[in-house]
Amino acid sequence: MRSVELFAGAGGLAIGMANAGFDHAAVIEWNHDACETFRENQRHHMSSVERWPLFEGDVRKFDYSTISEEVMVVSGGPPCQPFSLGGKHQGYLDARDMFPEAVRAVRELRPKAFIFENVKGLLRESFADYFEYIHLQLTHPNLIRRKDESWGEHRIRLERHHTSRRVRSEYNVVFRLLNAANYGVPQRRERVFLVGFRSDLGVQWNFPEEKHSEDSLLHSQWITGEYWDRHKVAKRHRPTLALRQAARVDKLAELLNDSKEPWLTVRDALVGLPDPEKQPRNGIANHVFSPGARSYPGHTGSPYDEPAKTLKAGDHGVPGGENMLARVDGSVRYFTTREAARLQTFPDDYIFRGAWTEAMRQLGNAVPVRLAEVVASSVADTLLKMRGHE
Repeated sequence: MRSVELFAGAGGLAIGMANAGFDHAAVIEWNHDACETFRENQRHHMSSVERWPLFEGDVRKFDYSTISEEVMVVSGGPPCQPFSLGGKHQGYLDARDMFPEAVRAVRELRPKAFIFENVKGLLRESFADYFEYIHLQLTHPNLIRRKDESWGEHRIRLERHHTSRRVRSEYNVVFRLLNAANYGVPQRRERVFLVGFRSDLGVQWNFPEEKHSEDSLLHSQWITGEYWDRHKVAKRHRPTLALRQAARVDKLAELLNDSKEPWLTVRDALVGLPDPEKQPRNGIANHVFSPGARSYPGHTGSPYDEPAKTLKAGDHGVPGGENMLARVDGSVRYFTTREAARLQTFPDDYIFRGAWTEAMRQLGNAVPVRLAEVVASSVADTLLKMRGHE
């Protein structure tokens, strides 16, 4: 199944799409270091990316007529800084808002489906009107904004068009805020996914079921002890149960079975990786210790035995607290690029190019590969079933 990947970044969504069975007809990204990451992995024949046609440049200049074969799915993560909780919150006033280009790709390629993702901040109350506007544009991508028409005026015209009994939606669009930890990613990372299917296909689809939970993790740690046994942590070295978790654990003691798997933790993610501070010459790509980490109020690092906090991409260097490991003994250090890649569920043979701060920025902007694959696989299954009934 052919697909087109917009705003590819480090490739998290693109690799997840490939793992789900999609074959990219074009991968579009403007950031040079991110493109060098793709090229590096193509040079060493990393199977997921080896044959991707990479376009380094402004997506606004990409000519979709150069893609001759039918495109089943358009996917991508329009730059999220305009809506990020950690950014300047300018939204549609920010020149980096690329949702209009996502709509253009849908309009010109007319795929059977699309998958777009963005940061949780997109759902902020202050962006509610613009989020509705995005939703309406993706529902009716052929109702184009006129010259000299403001986005607010265009939204009103879309609303009137959408509520008219004489028209039918071009795409049926749903959205949901997904926590990556609930899908087997060792990181608390919330992303908004917008998924649409062409309305003439008549398909029914819903977001995949969550398969992991915090309750199951607490049960495996504090009721059965299976978590500590699996990691071969002696009882005398096991941390003390935090007060904030104690009440929940008391209730969990009554559970005989939980149908969901435990959340994965930082400890789970880093299995097999040596401590880069103690073994600096470890021979593992991108696994280099970076000094200077420090803890301060509100920025205390990710506890070893919980999913990591959301990895972030700072405009000026690496955000300290969000990208640190908080060891059991209370000390902190920065995650290496390889460790951050593990937390984002990139494969170990995927190499990141650029300085440490730039590689961490690529990872901070990325979609976890596993989360992308879960959503993409569900879309792929629906399209394959539809094709089987044609």
